Amino acid sequence: MEQCSNTYRMIVLSSLEKVFPHQEPVFSPECCRFNGLYGEILTYQAACCLKGLRKEKLKVRVFSALKDSIRIRQVLHVPSSYPAHEKRDSNYLSHTPGLYPDLLRNLENNSLVLVPGRWQSLWIDVTIPGIIPGGLYPVTVSLTDSQDREVVSVTVGIEVIPIPLPAQELYHTEWFHGDCLADYYKVPVFSEEHWNILGRFISLYGKRGMNMILTPIFTPPLDTAAGGERTTIQLVSIRQEKNRFFFDFSRLERWVNICKDAGIVYFEMAHLFTQWGAHHAPKIMAERGGKEIRLFGWDTPSTGAYTVFLDQFLPALKKELKRLGIFENTFFHISDEPEKAHLESYALAKESVMPHLKDCKLIDALSDYSFYEMGIVERPVCSTDHIEPFLDHKVPHLWSYYCTSQCVDVSNRFMAMPSARNRVYGLQVYKYGIEGILHWGFNFYNSQHSLRHINPYEVTDCDESFPSGDAFLVYPGPDGAPEESIRLMVLHEAKQDHRALKLLESYIGKEAVIELLEEDLSEPITFSSYPKSSASLIGIRNKINRMIKTYI
Repeated sequence: MEQCSNTYRMIVLSSLEKVFPHQEPVFSPECCRFNGLYGEILTYQAACCLKGLRKEKLKVRVFSALKDSIRIRQVLHVPSSYPAHEKRDSNYLSHTPGLYPDLLRNLENNSLVLVPGRWQSLWIDVTIPGIIPGGLYPVTVSLTDSQDREVVSVTVGIEVIPIPLPAQELYHTEWFHGDCLADYYKVPVFSEEHWNILGRFISLYGKRGMNMILTPIFTPPLDTAAGGERTTIQLVSIRQEKNRFFFDFSRLERWVNICKDAGIVYFEMAHLFTQWGAHHAPKIMAERGGKEIRLFGWDTPSTGAYTVFLDQFLPALKKELKRLGIFENTFFHISDEPEKAHLESYALAKESVMPHLKDCKLIDALSDYSFYEMGIVERPVCSTDHIEPFLDHKVPHLWSYYCTSQCVDVSNRFMAMPSARNRVYGLQVYKYGIEGILHWGFNFYNSQHSLRHINPYEVTDCDESFPSGDAFLVYPGPDGAPEESIRLMVLHEAKQDHRALKLLESYIGKEAVIELLEEDLSEPITFSSYPKSSASLIGIRNKINRMIKTYI
């Protein structure tokens, strides 16, 4: 699988390896052949290196019957000043500031520039079409010089298993921050330029399997310093006349239509109260006497005048959601990440809105089982390092999440972590029947607490606050289009694993599937104990696919 010339080397790697510039990657036998189902995206890499005196620009070419379904991008390195917390385990690639492979960028004119002595990687996506016979399809990727001479190539086999990958059942939301897009591209919120940018990012969001989206009916009261503000992004226009409020939902309707076109089915309304305690109302803007004013904010208690407003707003919103045909697929939030000290304030805030939300679905991220035990939260979204009590009590409709704090033992997606730690999440949420997964950052381009805007190509750690990779999965590319990360693609693979497991379950039942998953492991899969090597995870997926083949 490796060919050498006087000056060039090319090594096939799985999607779960990370190639650093001055570290020679190691070929693994499992990369000779990949397999997948109709509709699946198979991803692998070709690491390239040049030994010579000067850099060279080479053409990248593909030879395969699957050529029209293959996309090749280059993996670029981005800076990380804060790759890991001091509190961590041993399962990190590094905890030293430096350059980390993460950004996926389209090749310019199908060309790759190699610098002597520096390893680079090509990222290869093969989308298996559902109209070809099953079987083995060779794929050859080669580099050619300025005289059109092939200087190095690698070939892998792609086995097509002729059965469709089933639709995704798992709920998945990565909090979408439309204000950050307006800030980065320097366009007015909800200008036509902004709507076009939103459309491009939302389209990719849906394409990669996020089927629920945070919807900013008001500016979401998230990641904002107490007393501070984020850029206003409010889909609902409000006009106040004395004690009456009038609502215009036209922007919400446009948002919903864009999301539906992207394949997004579920909608979560922005939190009705501030983060970390539900003590205050979110920032809400309104027109009064012909002027725009801040109607509510950090100076507004969670109950009182704000309750009077919600008594008018929530019935109007529910009516609109029903008109748009999404009410049954809408979820509401009270406040994000309440702790035991917030029990009373959270309960009071929830009580103030429950007359209107009794027939609605409510979810909130939390880690304290007592909130659920007391009946305060119906659908808990629990952090993966505090989920055991919820699992022990077999809590129905259980969701899971991780973020910056889940830095020891459990799955996560930090740039400094091996990609296997990202991908194994699909096996974990399958085994435990997790209904949905949530993360706070699809595209958060602010510092911690939104004190300033950042350029995510230069600052990947929210001003050294969160390990690089926590705050966003996509980069704001040129012309208002997103650029993906390897972390997003690996997370997509994790969900494909979940879908394949659900397919196998339809044949042999869940108990038999779990037995198959764990039969070669030294201990059962949990959220803190799991196979950590790339070879193990690829082997597990190959085993799943082999079993599926027997039922075709």
